[in-house]
Amino acid sequence: MVPVDATGASCIDRWEAHVEVQLGPGWSTHSPYDTLDDEVAPFRAASAGGVVPQGYISGVQARAACEASGKRLCTATEYRAACRGPDDRVWPYGDTRIPGACNEGRATHPVIELFGPGTPFDSVHMNDPLLNQLPDSLAKTGSHPQCQSPGGALDLAGNLHEWVDDPGGTFLGGFYVDAVLNGEGCKYTTTAHAMSYHDYSTGFRCCW
Repeated sequence: MVPVDATGASCIDRWEAHVEVQLGPGWSTHSPYDTLDDEVAPFRAASAGGVVPQGYISGVQARAACEASGKRLCTATEYRAACRGPDDRVWPYGDTRIPGACNEGRATHPVIELFGPGTPFDSVHMNDPLLNQLPDSLAKTGSHPQCQSPGGALDLAGNLHEWVDDPGGTFLGGFYVDAVLNGEGCKYTTTAHAMSYHDYSTGFRCCW
């Protein structure tokens, strides 16, 4: 983890989270392309570089995963502070968008690429495991080293939307298709879904 800000009052995971599931005495990595809806074994959040982060996760499940690891979901204030740094940047790396610096701006929406034009954006299509396995879609954690906050956190803009601790349902940062329409980079905010919602684009990380 890295400090959220210079006060050191809280820390944030350096990388987007993946999920581990307890199988017998040990823990195994849950498929980042599958939902957790039918998971009956205990699960927890983990954070490391060079792994595929967990998509398809709800805010409720993300909160539970963080708590099972002795952490918690970040507040929106913590997330934005970590992303923007002491200079209050728009993007983790600066104020001006640099195409390709973060994993965002994919030209074709994955639902359209996989299923074709006119496909309904419903829960079945939006949770298909193949979406985040298409080329140039979800990247492994830390694959975009320029997308680093002043404090050393990676991918706070782009790659996956990230749930924060808001009972009304909020995720921040944008994802690999778009990190601009709902506010650029660190300002990106989506409040359209309840904490029970998930699709291919929803991920998380933890704070402490």
